[in-house]
Amino acid sequence: MVPLPLLSASQQNAADAPTGHAWTWTWVVVAVFSLGAVLRRVYPRAAFLVVALGGVGQLFFTEAISAASFAVPMVLYTTAKWGSRRRARIALVAVFVGPGLYFARWGTNLELNLRDGLFGYCFLVISLGIAWVLGDSMRTRRAYYAELEERAARLEFERDQQAQIAAAAERSRIARELHDVVAHNVSVIVVQADGAGRAIGTAPDKAREALDTIAKTGREALVEMRRLLGVLRAENETEGMTPQPSLGHLDDLVAQVGRAGMSVGLTVEGVPIDPSRTVALTAYRIIQEALTNTRKHAGPQATAKVLVRYLEQALELRIGDDGRGAQAPGDGMGHGLIGMRERVAMLDGRLDIGPDPDGGWMVYALLPYGTVGSGSRAVTAASTPARRSGARTGPPRGDGAAIRMRRGDA
Repeated sequence: MVPLPLLSASQQNAADAPTGHAWTWTWVVVAVFSLGAVLRRVYPRAAFLVVALGGVGQLFFTEAISAASFAVPMVLYTTAKWGSRRRARIALVAVFVGPGLYFARWGTNLELNLRDGLFGYCFLVISLGIAWVLGDSMRTRRAYYAELEERAARLEFERDQQAQIAAAAERSRIARELHDVVAHNVSVIVVQADGAGRAIGTAPDKAREALDTIAKTGREALVEMRRLLGVLRAENETEGMTPQPSLGHLDDLVAQVGRAGMSVGLTVEGVPIDPSRTVALTAYRIIQEALTNTRKHAGPQATAKVLVRYLEQALELRIGDDGRGAQAPGDGMGHGLIGMRERVAMLDGRLDIGPDPDGGWMVYALLPYGTVGSGSRAVTAASTPARRSGARTGPPRGDGAAIRMRRGDA
């Protein structure tokens, strides 16, 4: 692959002009170089091979240099900019080897002494090297800007996730407060109503007092509920119009996390059924929170795997990653693990979080299909041995409670 404007050296004598077969090969080389110049923008790989073929033809059959030889630095620039790193390195080797082979082959025909040959070699190497360096610098610049765009998109996605987590935590706090208000006041109303029913015939005054207490308690409960529900209505009204996510939205969740730069695999096993909306929403939120923690704490280039297994009596979830589980700076949130624990406890399910025996981190959840329970059942961080054949079942092994503090609760 040797272009170049040293034609004047070979044309000092008219006898040096190509004739016969040499003239034919000169035109063939010109056509090949021209084809490479045409292909370089659309098919850079093919252009590189075509120009390499033209360089070999020039090396063996003709020493003539033409304007079409300028296709060589053009294709070198394109290869260094858009080609693979391996192909770019091959092109760089050709920058140094090609001119040397050319002058070794045709130096005698060009009537060049050693000094002129070295000058011509250096001129060619510098010319072709500049083209290659320009292309490589453009590659580096393009990769830098792509990394900046990817980082900006990732940061924006994480900010949105943090906002959603904060909003969900606030709604959870309001729900707990609403539960406390309703449970307390309704229990008072029930007790007073029972007492009024028993005393209405024998002690009308006490029955009337009980009814007054019922009315007062009911009004207080209404005031508290209006206050709490008013806070919920003050949030984005469009959010309330959006259907709650469920298991049918897992593909969208995985795609969304993938766009943020993390590879996620989703596997569904068993015969899919249609669980209750509470179970489906809880499963979705657990997977969402686990993937968020993986992205934040598992380290760069981490990958995650999500397994959803439909059992006869329960839905099994396993979300694992291959990250290092390093400690991340505290973000002051700490709501993720609490939210998962409360959701699973509401279903009388099981939640285990800890290191995976094969490395990385694992979140395991078992959600019964039955009705919502009292939430009194313990959500444990203990573990049971995992079966090694095929897809594992059961929670991860290890002291999950201790390691959770090192991994983070965001």
